[in-house]
Amino acid sequence: MLALLHQTHAPFVVTVLAMVFTAERPAVAVADAHAEINDALDQLRAAGYGDEDNQPLPAGTARDLCRQWVQAGWLVRQVSADDDAEVYRLSAYGVGALEVAGRVGGTRTRVSESRVRTLLEAIERLAQDADPDLMSRMVRLHEEIQQRQRELTRLEKGGAVETVDDEQLLEAAENVLHLARELPADFARVAESIKAIQRDVVAELRHDVRPTGEVLREYLARGRRILDATPEGRAFAGALRLIGDPAQIDGLWDRLRTVLRHRFTELLPQQQRRELTEISRRIEQGVKEVLAAQRQASHVITTQVRNHDPMRDRQVDELLRDVMSGLHRWVPGSRRGEAVEPLRRLPVADVGHLRQRTSDPRPPQPPAPLRDWDGSDDLPAADTRAWGGPRYAELRAHLEAFADGAVAVDVVAAFRAADEEIRRPVDLLGLLEVAHGAGMTETTEVAVVEAVRPDRTRRRFALGGVVTANPARVDGSGDDD
Repeated sequence: MLALLHQTHAPFVVTVLAMVFTAERPAVAVADAHAEINDALDQLRAAGYGDEDNQPLPAGTARDLCRQWVQAGWLVRQVSADDDAEVYRLSAYGVGALEVAGRVGGTRTRVSESRVRTLLEAIERLAQDADPDLMSRMVRLHEEIQQRQRELTRLEKGGAVETVDDEQLLEAAENVLHLARELPADFARVAESIKAIQRDVVAELRHDVRPTGEVLREYLARGRRILDATPEGRAFAGALRLIGDPAQIDGLWDRLRTVLRHRFTELLPQQQRRELTEISRRIEQGVKEVLAAQRQASHVITTQVRNHDPMRDRQVDELLRDVMSGLHRWVPGSRRGEAVEPLRRLPVADVGHLRQRTSDPRPPQPPAPLRDWDGSDDLPAADTRAWGGPRYAELRAHLEAFADGAVAVDVVAAFRAADEEIRRPVDLLGLLEVAHGAGMTETTEVAVVEAVRPDRTRRRFALGGVVTANPARVDGSGDDD
């Protein structure tokens, strides 16, 4: 901040920063800032500034000046969270320099009754908070209650409200403005301290010096309690308990409207009236900036922890070091303006044909031959046949017998009339196959049949009605065996 105020072109820099960055526009797009600063430079040079006998102006374009101001720490260049566009913001040092210049160029600070009263009240509250004695606290509260009660009794008896002359009100308003001018720089310092913690955490994660589990536990906890990590953050957390309540902000705005309706505000300059009007909004804006910086820092730290890949980070670092080493080797032997052939595509490794499948290099062996059955083992032929496939011959014979010479036969009725040995679930499918071979026709009705498994358990199946031609009347139907 002192470097900004003491440099040769401080009047120009302070004026331009105050013109571009206002309370209504704390962030300015990079292109807009360059255009406005270039326009200011052109107007000043056209008016004769920048000559040897006149006020000197910095050399270079607006882009060069903004780059210098970013390097000096007066501006911050970042990506906006709203539209992903690059913007400039005043740093805490830039805000502090503008506040100092505004106080010096504004109304002269003077010892006033309001300022002394503010000091005395602050000392009194400090003493009350520091004194833990119960009796002293009770005595002070009783004295305050009695004083308030006497004032209330006097007003109830028709006493007049004590008025304050306009001069004292003006002094009090100047004191309020003096206190309010300190807030933007304080908010900016808190936001920058949070961003500094974010950079330190990400850098520590990228170094990968400690075990991953330890890094996760420490920095995730630090990201959740980021406001408690700096003195500015702890002070802001305390202030947030006072001004973070919407009712407090609404009450502040109501009191400011009461002040602005008073006739003494007509004696204030236009700029001071505007500052009084904007106190509530500037407090809200400062709180939002700090909370946004906290959310962004927590998001960046959490994302880095989740996506942290030490091997990949080391590979990127090694690649960047190789690039810088190559530039150091190439620059001494190069000439000014020498063309560099760009790398239009990455090289492809010529490795020929890669093997796509790995298998046993030994040739495949055939399975062992089946053992000849000599009939010595007692195979459960009946059980094996019962759990086998459909019995097509028995099903055809049953369907022909059930038709009894008719042209068409109902397959569902035929299955219901069959013996249990050929009324298995698989026999239902076999009967439908026989009907399909003879030429079946589906009906619209839905029928439910009950099949019997070899273990005598029963299953119910629903199917559409099927009518088929009598297999005995179908010529060339063949044998399904």
